Amino acid sequence: MSSVVLAQQAAETSINSGLAVIGYGLGAIGAGIGVGMIFSSVINGTARQPEAGGRLLGTAFTTFALVEVLALLGFVLFFLV
Repeated sequence: MSSVVLAQQAAETSINSGLAVIGYGLGAIGAGIGVGMIFSSVINGTARQPEAGGRLLGTAFTTFALVEVLALLGFVLFFLV
């Protein structure tokens, strides 16, 4: 078989939908753990230094948005595959 035929056969095969669901589930778990770690660090930092609470919370919401964008990107890719 030529490499062109092999490439066409590889392009025609799709990923198993069950594996895609498991992959997105793992991605969602990772995002949940990440968000939990972000806000636990904010609570811990605010408890140690209350005057820095506002700055910590602003940084936390920025990183929270980045983590959630990655989770939503995985959700979109789940439907595209």
